[in-house]
Amino acid sequence: MLRWIRQQLGFDPPHQSDTRTVYVANRFPQNGHYIPQRFADNRIISSKYTVWNFVPKNMFEQFRRIANFYFLIIFLVQLMIDTPTSPITSGLPLFFVITVTAIKQGYEDWLRHKADNEVNGAPVFVVRSGSLVQTRSKNIRVGDIVRVAKDETFPVDLVLLSSDRADGTCHITTASLDGETNLKTHFSVPETSVCQSVSQLEALQAVVECQQPEADLYRPLGPENLLLRGARLKNTKEIFGVAVYTGMESKMALNYKCKSQKRSAVEKSMNTFLIIYLVILLFEAILSTILKYAWQAEEKWNEPFYNQKTEQERNSSPILKFISDFLAFLVLYNFIIPISLYVTVEMQKFLGSFFIGWDLDLYHEESDQKAQVNTSDLNEELGQVEYVFTDKTGTLTENEMHFRECSIKGTKYREVNGKLLPEGMTDDSPDGSVIGDEVLFLKAVSLCHTVQISYDQPDLPLGASDPFSHVNGFSSNHMEYYASSPDEKALVEATKRWSLNCCFNYYILKITIFCRRQQLFLWIPRYKLLHLLEFDANRRRMSVILQTPSGGTVLFTKGAESAILPFATSGEIEKTRLHVDEFALKGLRTLVVACRHFSPEEYMDVDKRLTAARTALQQREEKLQEAFDFIERDLQLLGATAVEDKLQDKVQETIEALRLAGIKVWVLTGDKHETAVSVSLSCGHFHRTMNILELLQQRSDNELNLSKEIFLYGHLFLFACRIKEDHVIQHGLVVDGASLSLALREHEKLFMEVCKNCSAVLCCRMAPLQKAKVVRLLKTSPEKPITLAIGDGANDVSMIQEAHVGIGIMGKEGRQAVRNSDYAIARFKFLAKLLLVHGHFYYIRIATLVQYFFYKNVCFITPQFLYQFFCLFSQQTLYDSVYLTLYNICFTSLPILVYSLFEQLVHPHVLQSKPCLYRDIRKNSLLSFRTFLYWTVLGFCHAFIFFFGSYILMGEDTTLMGNGQMFGNWTFGTLVFTVMVITVTLKIALETHFWTWMHHFVTWGSIAFYFIFSLFYGGIIWPFLHTQDMYFVFVQLLSSGSAWFAIIIIVIICLSPDVFKKVLYRHLQPTSTQKSQVLEVMVFVLSPHDCSLITDESRRNITVIMTSSVTVLIVLC
Repeated sequence: MLRWIRQQLGFDPPHQSDTRTVYVANRFPQNGHYIPQRFADNRIISSKYTVWNFVPKNMFEQFRRIANFYFLIIFLVQLMIDTPTSPITSGLPLFFVITVTAIKQGYEDWLRHKADNEVNGAPVFVVRSGSLVQTRSKNIRVGDIVRVAKDETFPVDLVLLSSDRADGTCHITTASLDGETNLKTHFSVPETSVCQSVSQLEALQAVVECQQPEADLYRPLGPENLLLRGARLKNTKEIFGVAVYTGMESKMALNYKCKSQKRSAVEKSMNTFLIIYLVILLFEAILSTILKYAWQAEEKWNEPFYNQKTEQERNSSPILKFISDFLAFLVLYNFIIPISLYVTVEMQKFLGSFFIGWDLDLYHEESDQKAQVNTSDLNEELGQVEYVFTDKTGTLTENEMHFRECSIKGTKYREVNGKLLPEGMTDDSPDGSVIGDEVLFLKAVSLCHTVQISYDQPDLPLGASDPFSHVNGFSSNHMEYYASSPDEKALVEATKRWSLNCCFNYYILKITIFCRRQQLFLWIPRYKLLHLLEFDANRRRMSVILQTPSGGTVLFTKGAESAILPFATSGEIEKTRLHVDEFALKGLRTLVVACRHFSPEEYMDVDKRLTAARTALQQREEKLQEAFDFIERDLQLLGATAVEDKLQDKVQETIEALRLAGIKVWVLTGDKHETAVSVSLSCGHFHRTMNILELLQQRSDNELNLSKEIFLYGHLFLFACRIKEDHVIQHGLVVDGASLSLALREHEKLFMEVCKNCSAVLCCRMAPLQKAKVVRLLKTSPEKPITLAIGDGANDVSMIQEAHVGIGIMGKEGRQAVRNSDYAIARFKFLAKLLLVHGHFYYIRIATLVQYFFYKNVCFITPQFLYQFFCLFSQQTLYDSVYLTLYNICFTSLPILVYSLFEQLVHPHVLQSKPCLYRDIRKNSLLSFRTFLYWTVLGFCHAFIFFFGSYILMGEDTTLMGNGQMFGNWTFGTLVFTVMVITVTLKIALETHFWTWMHHFVTWGSIAFYFIFSLFYGGIIWPFLHTQDMYFVFVQLLSSGSAWFAIIIIVIICLSPDVFKKVLYRHLQPTSTQKSQVLEVMVFVLSPHDCSLITDESRRNITVIMTSSVTVLIVLC
């Protein structure tokens, strides 16, 4: 029970040992000395709260906000001492803010719990008590034997025990872990591979000794034995495995970053502004307290005849009295800190987030998926992004590759309607003759691969157990290919379209060729696989040695041009090299194909060398490398292939739009170097004219015999010098995971300098935590740029959680990235509108909202401060307590809320067509200290005009009523309050560019509501109020023509300078956004021909006319 409570509270007991012993099927030793190790359960937790810690944890996070903590202190002070205002004025808004925020955050976390429950409640099958039992994923324990069927995802980290295959192998894809979609083969140990039934597994007595959980995906227990959670079983009917790492101890979960509260740059600016206003508040409270005692130094003001002190007051401590007066002034002026700002911001973020889900431009019809918001706290951060970190596989690409062209003996071929035709020929061109070179090339492409085929043969002839036993007995329509390389799969699928159907197993390759150009049917009965020379990153090629039907021996090899052409001694080498370069310029992935024929004596020598190398107990890798180099030489060049990695729709346009918006794009992928570079070129991340700098660890080992650190530093220094010398040319950097780790450990500053000066950066062979480390390194750099990470797999979760904004792609690699992201979209192309339009709108809306709130609260509380100079600092309030409470809640809340939900400075189509407008709001420009100072000074100026304008108009002559009745202090305060409500409401109307019926309703409705409420509040005697100082005050005020005159004159005086300032700035220093507003109006009003005739001077004049029209409209209102 105690352990369960600790887990619920987020604590996990540390392991007592560096290793763990797993007893298969939980068959523990029967002696009494064995103490079972404790392991985590199999629950995945991506949520922040539990039922037990929600209240304390949420309260702690909320009271970290300065305003909330401040109002809590004020509320406690009002409870403890006698203050001018009621505790309700602070306690009620505070309770409302805390409750609304807690409900919002609780709802968002409930959605995470719901997603976790879907994963944890997924049905699985385990072997228990001699039978196969169905249970939920969360109930799997370490040691359980789990059965996984074809196309299912592994629910835990498993050690493979057996499969339905006789050799105990299985094939998996790890796209959601490392981004690679190729097929991987895993093996079980011979001792357990024979246990293929439940009864045999139940009788199995075995122990697994392994390390404690670690996050490194590339250093597992045994790469050929361990099946990682999140991977998917392919081309295998079922497997059995023993669970070794469960739940949050699985490698996928360990690569998650601890979920932390993300705070936007706007919220950080709000906290800074609050501190400044808190200083202003303390200054006003201290000054008022000092001036009070300075005033009371005169006897006549210290104890006037109408306010005699009690004996207790005379004998009270001066220090305590000073503190009490200071706290009373603090309470009186506390409304300068706008607590309602936070609840308005929360409502704006929560309600505004629905617009993303409702946007039909972000809806993907094919998959029926719309954009979703998991965390609405970061909406405005979408408008501040400076760096985008993106995964490649499944994010930029569709995980689909297609054959496009090839070169055979110096002649280029392309595919037309399923036919392979020479360049220049069309589908209806006369058929030529089939030459031997073509057949040999097609044989090489069809035979040199490790593709696995899963096929469903519905109706075989009786007795035909072999699908190839009859030509007509094999239906290629039911074949499904699984490859260790996406290129191999694309090539084999291409041969199928050309009617070359092939099947691979460990011994026999069979191929049937139907050449459609001459309707020639060639039957090649059998090829026997003798040796497979696997692909490795050093050789960058793979080969097969086959026995031909005639009994000869041939080697087919394919690989990168740099790995094949230097070893070719015959064939059209130069023409093929030229064709490969042409294919690469088109962004296609190229492979060069060659062959070598062996005599019987040569093959005997080859077989001997390979057998000796593979059975060597020492230096096996070096001996294999020597054997491969000896075999793969004196090659006959056959040709080259060109495959296109299909990109998602509009990826290139999206990356270009982000680049024009001033956003740098980094690609972080777990894929191989060649694949990653090819995709970067095809998607426009790298340009053909860009100077590509490569920092690869493997090349460092091969090129120089120096230590890795010296080599790395030399290359980084060389890159830095080259970038400075060629500053006109754009540079791109390619770095792999090993080099990155070394660079960050030894030369972090130099490495980051090179990266920041590059236009594009590509990081390949990246582990998930390395991705997060790169993001963290950049976002914590001195410039503190805003970062965004986007990906679709579980391997992207760490960087998604690390970045300021994390976006998940609803792709083919599971839902882990979506569940742990802040936002989720169906395709990469939607990122452009999400940032350039929604990000732009959210930022300008909330930036204006924040500064307007401070402005209107300065307008609100400064007259209260000035009034103390006229009431001997007696702490008399200028406004009625009801007005104090309702000012931010009712009278001025709706216009700014509607503004913050619907304002559009520029039409969305203009923002998308002109990405450069995104630059106008970067670096938190609308919340700079200069802008903040302008709004603050404007608030103080308006407050002085409110107070002294009202004082001048009615201070000397208080008999403004027709019957000669005098106005009192409550009438004066109500006049100031009325002018203030009208002015601050019209101020936000002046800031509004995009008007809807709702804007008109809340703007004029708020003013009307204030007048109606005041008439009812002051016109009726309310029995539940102890005192009613405002009775008939508002009615008297409105019955005075002088009061109406004062209201109109003061409002015009307040708003006129601001209007003239806007007109002047738009005329002399218009921003790009303001210029676009003018063009938008011209496009709406004029024809395209008329727009082209308008000069820049005319545009400025139109700007002045537009702004002046707004001025006249407001004055008339």
